[in-house]
Amino acid sequence: MTLQFCSFASGSSGNCYLVKDDHTAILIDAGISGKRILQGLEETGTPREMVRALLITHEHIDHVKSIPILTKRIPDLQVYANSATWENIERPVPEHVRETFETGREFGIGDLSIRSFPVSHDAADPVGFSVLKNGRQISICTDVGCITEAIREEIREADLLLLEANHEREMLLMGHYPYPLKQRILGDEGHLSNVDCGECLCRIVEDCQKKRQVLLGHLSRENNDPHVAMLAVENTLQEKDIFVGGDLQIHVARRDEPSRLFEV
Repeated sequence: MTLQFCSFASGSSGNCYLVKDDHTAILIDAGISGKRILQGLEETGTPREMVRALLITHEHIDHVKSIPILTKRIPDLQVYANSATWENIERPVPEHVRETFETGREFGIGDLSIRSFPVSHDAADPVGFSVLKNGRQISICTDVGCITEAIREEIREADLLLLEANHEREMLLMGHYPYPLKQRILGDEGHLSNVDCGECLCRIVEDCQKKRQVLLGHLSRENNDPHVAMLAVENTLQEKDIFVGGDLQIHVARRDEPSRLFEV
């Protein structure tokens, strides 16, 4: 086995992901209840003692909610964030479990290599993460208002990619959100729409031909739907004569339930 991935939850009400190999497991974000995270570990056959690190993308509550409980329940867990994120996390985190990484610089946890990359979002210093081992790559890119060339370069070779498909633009515009919130979501420091997601996938598939699995993540409860997201992304791909199936498999990471355990 090289790498395995499971989304415990992905959405504005909370986010948490698991990446592991035979010996080391890491969590990325902890925005759902500690009970659900520990249950996810049990259901994926991941002993708590195997979890070496919790990586934090940014300080918003749907990504950091359960840091305190996890540092109490998981032995020797270290929590990794960049300096600006630590300065803005309002949850109590003991100093002895804090680790600080420099955005863009690769570091190791067990046999896993971790690379953070900057994303555009309304947080202090938000990042996505790539986890690498033996030439295999899992990348997580959500809470991103726009896809830059640097982001495309980072995620283009991912064997498994969790990519944001937050909203259907028309649903958002016609919905009940106040105008300033709609503008925030639609802005370059907001969230990717379904079409934005599809267009990003078009670029990386055209740039790098390989077998890959894609999970559509961070879907809005009010402004999206799994079937709508999948259809919009597939239609955007088909406009470029890129069809889902074979080397390109697409799934939806659900807001409130875990995914299956993927292997790459």
